[in-house]
Amino acid sequence: MFEREARVLIILPSDLVDRARGLAGRATISMKLPVSLQIVFRALIEEGLKRPTNPELLANVSRQAETVRRIRSEARRRPTAPQQPHRRASRQQSRSAT
Repeated sequence: MFEREARVLIILPSDLVDRARGLAGRATISMKLPVSLQIVFRALIEEGLKRPTNPELLANVSRQAETVRRIRSEARRRPTAPQQPHRRASRQQSRSAT
């Protein structure tokens, strides 16, 4: 589709995805063309990157960076749980027992 492309896995909150679905639906109706979530996210990223010094964009990036830092810090402080055996190994054990 594009000359140069990269694939990215992104994990988003479900309310954000729902809002993007709404935008895709409204765009589909108004343009009478199918608009996917991928198109919406690509457009939003592109438009956001056109305004790298926008205070609202920078504030959002800052909030997200602080949230990730807090989550990772809390995860390091939690005691580690004993490791569970892999599901595949437990399935094989149950098959051999029968």
